[in-house]
Amino acid sequence: MSQSPTLGYLIPEFPGQTHIFFWREILALERMGINVALFSTRKPAAGLISHKWSDEAMARTEYLGKVDPVAAARTALAVSPSVYARDLSKEGKALGKDLAITTAAAWQLKQSCAAQGITHVHAHSCGRASLVAMFAQQMGGPSYSVTLHGPMSDYGPGQRLKWRHAKFATVITEKLRKELPTQLGPDLPERLFIQPMGVDLNVLKRDTPYSPHQSGEPLRIFSCGRLNIVKGHQDLMEAVKSLRDQGLNVRLDIAGEDDDGGSGFRKVLEEKIVELGLQESVSLLGAISAEEVRRYLLNAHVFALASWHEPLGVAYMEAMACEVPTIGTNAGGVPELIRDGVDGVMVAPKSPEGLAAAIRLLAQNPKDAMQLGKAGRARIMEKFNCEKGAELIARESLDLRVSEEI
Repeated sequence: MSQSPTLGYLIPEFPGQTHIFFWREILALERMGINVALFSTRKPAAGLISHKWSDEAMARTEYLGKVDPVAAARTALAVSPSVYARDLSKEGKALGKDLAITTAAAWQLKQSCAAQGITHVHAHSCGRASLVAMFAQQMGGPSYSVTLHGPMSDYGPGQRLKWRHAKFATVITEKLRKELPTQLGPDLPERLFIQPMGVDLNVLKRDTPYSPHQSGEPLRIFSCGRLNIVKGHQDLMEAVKSLRDQGLNVRLDIAGEDDDGGSGFRKVLEEKIVELGLQESVSLLGAISAEEVRRYLLNAHVFALASWHEPLGVAYMEAMACEVPTIGTNAGGVPELIRDGVDGVMVAPKSPEGLAAAIRLLAQNPKDAMQLGKAGRARIMEKFNCEKGAELIARESLDLRVSEEI
Protein backbone atom coordinates (compact mmCIF):
# COMPACT_ATOMS: atom_id res chain seq x y z
CA MET A 1 0.00 0.00 0.00
CA SER A 2 1.49 3.35 -1.08
CA GLN A 3 2.19 5.95 1.57
CA SER A 4 0.22 9.21 1.47
CA PRO A 5 2.29 12.14 0.16
CA THR A 6 3.20 14.98 2.49
CA LEU A 7 2.96 18.62 1.42
CA GLY A 8 4.73 21.44 3.24
CA TYR A 9 2.47 24.42 3.91
CA LEU A 10 4.18 27.66 5.01
CA ILE A 11 2.09 30.54 6.39
CA PRO A 12 3.43 33.64 8.20
CA GLU A 13 2.29 34.11 11.82
CA PHE A 14 -0.13 31.20 11.73
CA PRO A 15 -2.87 30.88 12.95
CA GLY A 16 -3.95 34.51 12.86
CA GLN A 17 -7.45 35.99 13.05
CA THR A 18 -7.95 35.95 9.26
CA HIS A 19 -6.48 32.49 8.64
CA ILE A 20 -9.68 30.46 8.59
CA PHE A 21 -9.41 30.17 4.80
CA PHE A 22 -5.98 28.52 5.15
CA TRP A 23 -7.37 26.03 7.64
CA ARG A 24 -10.26 25.20 5.28
CA GLU A 25 -7.78 24.51 2.49
CA ILE A 26 -5.64 22.35 4.79
CA LEU A 27 -8.67 20.26 5.75
CA ALA A 28 -9.64 19.95 2.08
CA LEU A 29 -6.15 18.65 1.24
CA GLU A 30 -6.36 16.14 4.05
CA ARG A 31 -9.73 14.93 2.79
CA MET A 32 -7.92 14.20 -0.46
CA GLY A 33 -5.53 11.91 1.40
CA ILE A 34 -2.59 14.34 1.54
CA ASN A 35 -0.61 14.80 4.73
CA VAL A 36 -0.01 18.50 5.44
CA ALA A 37 3.07 19.53 7.41
CA LEU A 38 2.53 23.03 8.77
CA PHE A 39 5.32 25.60 9.01
CA SER A 40 5.22 29.22 10.08
CA THR A 41 7.60 32.03 10.87
CA ARG A 42 6.25 32.76 14.36
CA LYS A 43 3.05 32.69 16.39
CA PRO A 44 0.62 35.61 16.08
CA ALA A 45 -0.01 38.05 18.91
CA ALA A 46 -2.14 36.51 21.68
CA GLY A 47 -5.08 38.82 20.96
CA LEU A 48 -5.28 37.55 17.39
CA ILE A 49 -5.58 33.84 18.26
CA SER A 50 -9.33 33.36 18.17
CA HIS A 51 -10.38 30.09 16.56
CA LYS A 52 -11.43 26.84 18.21
CA TRP A 53 -8.90 25.06 16.03
CA SER A 54 -6.03 27.45 16.89
CA ASP A 55 -4.53 25.25 19.63
CA GLU A 56 -4.59 22.23 17.34
CA ALA A 57 -3.02 24.24 14.54
CA MET A 58 -0.23 25.60 16.76
CA ALA A 59 0.51 22.13 18.13
CA ARG A 60 0.92 20.89 14.55
CA THR A 61 3.00 23.84 13.35
CA GLU A 62 6.78 24.01 13.31
CA TYR A 63 7.86 27.60 13.90
CA LEU A 64 10.98 28.65 12.01
CA GLY A 65 11.57 32.08 13.48
CA LYS A 66 14.08 31.27 16.23
CA VAL A 67 17.48 32.97 16.13
CA ASP A 68 20.13 30.43 15.11
CA PRO A 69 23.48 31.91 13.97
CA VAL A 70 24.85 28.48 13.08
CA ALA A 71 21.92 27.67 10.80
CA ALA A 72 22.16 31.13 9.24
CA ALA A 73 25.84 30.59 8.53
CA ARG A 74 25.15 27.19 6.94
CA THR A 75 22.63 28.75 4.59
CA ALA A 76 24.99 31.56 3.69
CA LEU A 77 27.72 29.06 2.84
CA ALA A 78 25.43 26.69 0.95
CA VAL A 79 23.73 29.25 -1.34
CA SER A 80 25.83 30.87 -4.05
CA PRO A 81 25.70 34.69 -3.92
CA SER A 82 25.05 34.60 -7.66
CA VAL A 83 21.48 33.47 -6.85
CA TYR A 84 20.59 36.85 -5.35
CA ALA A 85 23.47 39.18 -6.30
CA ARG A 86 21.69 41.07 -9.07
CA ASP A 87 18.57 41.52 -6.95
CA LEU A 88 20.64 42.75 -4.02
CA SER A 89 22.49 45.23 -6.22
CA LYS A 90 19.18 46.72 -7.37
CA GLU A 91 17.24 46.70 -4.09
CA GLY A 92 19.99 47.26 -1.55
CA LYS A 93 19.55 47.28 2.22
CA ALA A 94 15.87 46.35 2.38
CA LEU A 95 16.42 43.08 0.54
CA GLY A 96 19.70 42.47 2.34
CA LYS A 97 17.91 42.70 5.68
CA ASP A 98 15.21 40.23 4.59
CA LEU A 99 17.82 37.81 3.25
CA ALA A 100 19.72 37.90 6.54
CA ILE A 101 16.56 37.41 8.59
CA THR A 102 15.39 34.36 6.61
CA THR A 103 18.58 32.32 6.36
CA ALA A 104 18.29 30.43 9.65
CA ALA A 105 14.63 29.61 9.00
CA ALA A 106 15.52 28.29 5.54
CA TRP A 107 18.06 25.85 6.97
CA GLN A 108 15.53 24.62 9.53
CA LEU A 109 12.88 24.21 6.81
CA LYS A 110 15.24 22.25 4.58
CA GLN A 111 16.27 19.90 7.39
CA SER A 112 12.70 19.31 8.52
CA CYS A 113 11.49 18.60 4.99
CA ALA A 114 14.30 16.12 4.43
CA ALA A 115 13.40 14.29 7.63
CA GLN A 116 9.72 14.07 6.67
CA GLY A 117 10.20 13.26 3.00
CA ILE A 118 8.59 16.51 1.87
CA THR A 119 9.30 17.30 -1.77
CA HIS A 120 7.32 20.53 -2.12
CA VAL A 121 6.40 23.51 0.07
CA HIS A 122 3.61 25.93 -0.75
CA ALA A 123 4.28 29.39 0.68
CA HIS A 124 0.95 31.15 1.15
CA SER A 125 2.68 34.51 1.01
CA CYS A 126 4.98 36.59 -1.15
CA GLY A 127 6.67 38.11 1.89
CA ARG A 128 9.64 36.76 3.81
CA ALA A 129 8.10 33.28 3.94
CA SER A 130 8.71 32.89 0.21
CA LEU A 131 12.38 33.83 0.72
CA VAL A 132 12.62 31.08 3.33
CA ALA A 133 11.23 28.58 0.81
CA MET A 134 13.51 29.88 -1.94
CA PHE A 135 16.67 29.55 0.19
CA ALA A 136 15.68 26.04 1.25
CA GLN A 137 15.20 25.07 -2.39
CA GLN A 138 18.55 26.55 -3.40
CA MET A 139 20.26 24.39 -0.76
CA GLY A 140 18.90 21.25 -2.39
CA GLY A 141 15.65 21.23 -0.43
CA PRO A 142 12.08 20.91 -1.75
CA SER A 143 10.61 22.80 -4.65
CA TYR A 144 8.23 25.58 -3.69
CA SER A 145 5.32 27.67 -4.94
CA VAL A 146 3.79 30.96 -3.84
CA THR A 147 0.40 32.65 -3.64
CA LEU A 148 -0.07 36.39 -4.07
CA HIS A 149 -2.95 37.52 -1.84
CA GLY A 150 -2.84 41.25 -2.50
CA PRO A 151 -0.87 44.07 -4.15
CA MET A 152 2.76 43.07 -4.55
CA SER A 153 3.84 46.31 -2.90
CA ASP A 154 2.51 44.90 0.39
CA TYR A 155 4.98 42.00 0.40
CA GLY A 156 8.39 43.60 0.58
CA PRO A 157 11.48 43.56 -1.62
CA GLY A 158 12.96 40.75 -3.69
CA GLN A 159 9.82 39.82 -5.60
CA ARG A 160 11.67 38.82 -8.76
CA LEU A 161 13.94 36.58 -6.70
CA LYS A 162 11.01 34.99 -4.87
CA TRP A 163 9.08 34.22 -8.06
CA ARG A 164 12.05 33.32 -10.29
CA HIS A 165 12.70 29.92 -8.71
CA ALA A 166 9.09 28.94 -7.93
CA LYS A 167 7.68 25.80 -9.51
CA PHE A 168 4.35 27.58 -9.99
CA ALA A 169 2.39 30.49 -8.54
CA THR A 170 -1.20 31.42 -7.89
CA VAL A 171 -2.88 34.81 -7.62
CA ILE A 172 -6.31 35.43 -6.19
CA THR A 173 -7.72 37.81 -8.85
CA GLU A 174 -7.48 38.61 -12.52
CA LYS A 175 -6.67 42.21 -11.57
CA LEU A 176 -3.51 41.11 -9.76
CA ARG A 177 -2.55 38.74 -12.57
CA LYS A 178 -2.68 41.51 -15.16
CA GLU A 179 -0.11 43.51 -13.17
CA LEU A 180 2.46 40.69 -12.95
CA PRO A 181 4.15 40.91 -16.37
CA THR A 182 5.14 44.52 -15.73
CA GLN A 183 6.23 43.78 -12.17
CA LEU A 184 8.17 40.57 -12.80
CA GLY A 185 9.09 40.51 -16.48
CA PRO A 186 11.01 37.32 -17.39
CA ASP A 187 10.94 36.14 -13.75
CA LEU A 188 7.23 35.34 -13.98
CA PRO A 189 6.81 31.55 -13.60
CA GLU A 190 5.55 29.69 -16.64
CA ARG A 191 2.86 27.99 -14.60
CA LEU A 192 0.59 30.70 -13.20
CA PHE A 193 -2.99 30.24 -12.04
CA ILE A 194 -5.82 32.46 -10.88
CA GLN A 195 -7.20 30.78 -7.77
CA PRO A 196 -8.98 32.70 -5.01
CA MET A 197 -9.16 31.35 -1.50
CA GLY A 198 -12.58 29.89 -0.86
CA VAL A 199 -15.03 28.86 1.83
CA ASP A 200 -16.40 25.53 3.06
CA LEU A 201 -19.95 25.41 1.81
CA ASN A 202 -20.71 22.39 3.98
CA VAL A 203 -20.14 24.56 7.07
CA LEU A 204 -21.19 27.99 5.88
CA LYS A 205 -24.85 27.35 5.19
CA ARG A 206 -28.15 28.16 6.79
CA ASP A 207 -30.02 25.89 9.19
CA THR A 208 -33.20 27.91 8.68
CA PRO A 209 -34.27 30.20 5.81
CA TYR A 210 -33.06 33.79 5.80
CA SER A 211 -35.57 36.15 7.38
CA PRO A 212 -35.45 39.73 6.05
CA HIS A 213 -35.87 42.78 8.23
CA GLN A 214 -39.39 43.43 9.49
CA SER A 215 -40.77 46.84 10.37
CA GLY A 216 -40.51 47.56 14.09
CA GLU A 217 -37.51 45.33 14.82
CA PRO A 218 -33.84 46.45 14.94
CA LEU A 219 -31.99 46.18 11.65
CA ARG A 220 -29.03 43.91 12.40
CA ILE A 221 -25.89 44.64 10.39
CA PHE A 222 -22.78 42.50 10.70
CA SER A 223 -19.28 43.34 9.50
CA CYS A 224 -16.09 41.33 9.74
CA GLY A 225 -12.56 42.53 9.06
CA ARG A 226 -9.42 43.45 10.95
CA LEU A 227 -9.54 46.84 12.60
CA ASN A 228 -7.59 48.96 10.17
CA ILE A 229 -8.43 52.27 8.55
CA VAL A 230 -8.54 50.65 5.08
CA LYS A 231 -11.40 48.36 6.13
CA GLY A 232 -13.67 51.41 6.33
CA HIS A 233 -15.37 50.54 9.62
CA GLN A 234 -15.44 54.25 10.44
CA ASP A 235 -17.45 54.87 7.24
CA LEU A 236 -19.92 52.16 8.19
CA MET A 237 -20.34 53.81 11.60
CA GLU A 238 -21.10 57.12 9.87
CA ALA A 239 -23.73 55.33 7.80
CA VAL A 240 -25.29 53.86 10.95
CA LYS A 241 -25.40 57.33 12.50
CA SER A 242 -27.15 58.69 9.40
CA LEU A 243 -29.72 55.88 9.39
CA ARG A 244 -30.48 56.33 13.07
CA ASP A 245 -30.92 60.07 12.52
CA GLN A 246 -33.48 59.13 9.85
CA GLY A 247 -35.39 57.08 12.41
CA LEU A 248 -34.19 53.58 11.53
CA ASN A 249 -33.28 51.41 14.52
CA VAL A 250 -29.91 49.98 13.43
CA ARG A 251 -27.56 47.66 15.32
CA LEU A 252 -24.00 47.09 14.03
CA ASP A 253 -21.63 44.37 15.24
CA ILE A 254 -18.03 44.39 13.97
CA ALA A 255 -15.84 41.31 14.33
CA GLY A 256 -12.07 41.69 14.08
CA GLU A 257 -9.09 43.10 15.93
CA ASP A 258 -6.24 45.43 15.07
CA ASP A 259 -2.78 44.12 14.27
CA ASP A 260 -1.55 45.09 17.74
CA GLY A 261 -4.01 42.81 19.48
CA GLY A 262 -6.31 45.62 20.61
CA SER A 263 -4.00 48.51 21.41
CA GLY A 264 -3.89 50.04 17.92
CA PHE A 265 -6.67 51.21 15.58
CA ARG A 266 -9.31 49.81 17.92
CA LYS A 267 -8.73 52.89 20.09
CA VAL A 268 -9.53 55.16 17.15
CA LEU A 269 -12.77 53.30 16.48
CA GLU A 270 -13.76 53.37 20.14
CA GLU A 271 -13.35 57.14 20.10
CA LYS A 272 -15.40 57.31 16.89
CA ILE A 273 -18.26 55.40 18.52
CA VAL A 274 -18.35 57.90 21.38
CA GLU A 275 -18.04 60.88 19.02
CA LEU A 276 -21.07 59.68 17.04
CA GLY A 277 -23.05 58.74 20.15
CA LEU A 278 -23.36 55.11 19.05
CA GLN A 279 -22.37 53.39 22.30
CA GLU A 280 -25.71 51.54 22.39
CA SER A 281 -25.74 50.77 18.66
CA VAL A 282 -22.26 49.62 17.68
CA SER A 283 -20.18 46.81 19.24
CA LEU A 284 -16.55 45.90 18.55
CA LEU A 285 -16.46 42.14 19.12
CA GLY A 286 -12.70 41.64 18.78
CA ALA A 287 -11.19 38.56 17.13
CA ILE A 288 -13.85 35.87 17.34
CA SER A 289 -13.96 32.24 16.25
CA ALA A 290 -15.24 31.03 12.89
CA GLU A 291 -18.19 29.51 14.71
CA GLU A 292 -19.08 32.86 16.24
CA VAL A 293 -18.73 34.57 12.84
CA ARG A 294 -21.21 32.08 11.42
CA ARG A 295 -23.61 32.67 14.32
CA TYR A 296 -23.57 36.43 13.75
CA LEU A 297 -24.02 35.95 10.00
CA LEU A 298 -27.07 33.74 10.47
CA ASN A 299 -28.60 36.37 12.76
CA ALA A 300 -27.88 39.34 10.46
CA HIS A 301 -30.24 41.10 8.10
CA VAL A 302 -27.34 42.64 6.15
CA PHE A 303 -23.58 42.12 5.87
CA ALA A 304 -21.48 45.17 4.99
CA LEU A 305 -17.75 45.73 4.69
CA ALA A 306 -16.70 49.19 3.55
CA SER A 307 -13.09 48.54 2.50
CA TRP A 308 -11.03 51.25 0.85
CA HIS A 309 -8.76 48.57 -0.58
CA GLU A 310 -9.59 44.86 -0.77
CA PRO A 311 -7.71 42.26 -2.83
CA LEU A 312 -10.87 40.12 -2.96
CA GLY A 313 -12.57 39.56 0.41
CA VAL A 314 -13.16 36.19 2.09
CA ALA A 315 -15.49 37.89 4.59
CA TYR A 316 -17.80 38.74 1.70
CA MET A 317 -17.69 35.10 0.57
CA GLU A 318 -18.67 33.89 4.04
CA ALA A 319 -21.67 36.22 4.15
CA MET A 320 -22.79 35.30 0.65
CA ALA A 321 -22.43 31.59 1.41
CA CYS A 322 -24.84 32.12 4.32
CA GLU A 323 -27.35 33.86 2.01
CA VAL A 324 -26.98 37.19 3.82
CA PRO A 325 -27.52 40.16 1.46
CA THR A 326 -24.04 41.59 1.10
CA ILE A 327 -22.85 45.15 0.56
CA GLY A 328 -19.28 45.68 -0.65
CA THR A 329 -17.21 48.48 -2.10
CA ASN A 330 -15.98 48.87 -5.64
CA ALA A 331 -12.35 48.50 -4.55
CA GLY A 332 -9.53 46.21 -5.68
CA GLY A 333 -10.73 42.76 -6.70
CA VAL A 334 -14.17 42.94 -5.08
CA PRO A 335 -15.93 43.39 -8.47
CA GLU A 336 -14.59 39.94 -9.42
CA LEU A 337 -16.64 38.54 -6.53
CA ILE A 338 -19.74 40.73 -6.16
CA ARG A 339 -21.79 41.67 -9.21
CA ASP A 340 -23.79 44.76 -8.32
CA GLY A 341 -27.52 44.10 -8.28
CA VAL A 342 -27.02 40.45 -9.22
CA ASP A 343 -25.59 38.73 -6.15
CA GLY A 344 -24.80 41.69 -3.91
CA VAL A 345 -24.68 45.47 -3.74
CA MET A 346 -21.66 47.63 -4.56
CA VAL A 347 -21.03 51.17 -3.40
CA ALA A 348 -18.09 53.52 -3.79
CA PRO A 349 -15.39 53.31 -1.11
CA LYS A 350 -15.22 56.12 1.46
CA SER A 351 -18.94 56.83 0.99
CA PRO A 352 -21.01 56.70 4.20
CA GLU A 353 -23.90 58.16 2.22
CA GLY A 354 -23.77 55.35 -0.34
CA LEU A 355 -23.60 52.75 2.41
CA ALA A 356 -26.59 54.24 4.22
CA ALA A 357 -28.63 54.32 1.01
CA ALA A 358 -27.78 50.70 0.17
CA ILE A 359 -28.63 49.50 3.69
CA ARG A 360 -31.93 51.37 3.70
CA LEU A 361 -32.84 49.95 0.27
CA LEU A 362 -32.33 46.38 1.48
CA ALA A 363 -34.26 47.05 4.68
CA GLN A 364 -37.21 48.43 2.72
CA ASN A 365 -37.26 45.72 0.03
CA PRO A 366 -37.32 42.32 1.73
CA LYS A 367 -37.97 40.36 -1.48
CA ASP A 368 -34.92 41.92 -3.11
CA ALA A 369 -32.85 41.16 0.00
CA MET A 370 -33.90 37.50 -0.11
CA GLN A 371 -33.19 37.23 -3.83
CA LEU A 372 -29.72 38.75 -3.46
CA GLY A 373 -28.97 36.35 -0.60
CA LYS A 374 -29.85 33.28 -2.66
CA ALA A 375 -27.92 34.58 -5.66
CA GLY A 376 -24.93 35.27 -3.42
CA ARG A 377 -24.72 31.66 -2.27
CA ALA A 378 -25.04 30.44 -5.87
CA ARG A 379 -22.11 32.70 -6.81
CA ILE A 380 -19.92 31.18 -4.09
CA MET A 381 -20.91 27.64 -5.05
CA GLU A 382 -19.94 28.36 -8.63
CA LYS A 383 -16.49 29.91 -8.14
CA PHE A 384 -15.33 30.18 -4.52
CA ASN A 385 -15.37 26.71 -2.97
CA CYS A 386 -12.24 25.96 -0.90
CA GLU A 387 -11.97 22.52 -2.55
CA LYS A 388 -10.84 24.15 -5.80
CA GLY A 389 -7.70 25.68 -4.30
CA ALA A 390 -6.78 22.43 -2.58
CA GLU A 391 -7.16 20.50 -5.82
CA LEU A 392 -4.94 22.95 -7.71
CA ILE A 393 -2.16 22.83 -5.10
CA ALA A 394 -2.29 19.04 -5.01
CA ARG A 395 -2.16 18.75 -8.76
CA GLU A 396 0.64 21.23 -9.36
CA SER A 397 2.86 20.61 -6.33
CA LEU A 398 2.63 16.83 -6.04
CA ASP A 399 1.68 16.00 -9.64
CA LEU A 400 -1.46 14.28 -8.39
CA ARG A 401 -4.53 13.67 -10.47
CA VAL A 402 -7.67 15.09 -8.93
CA SER A 403 -11.28 14.16 -9.40
CA GLU A 404 -11.97 16.92 -11.91
CA GLU A 405 -10.19 19.69 -13.73
CA ILE A 406 -10.18 23.10 -12.07
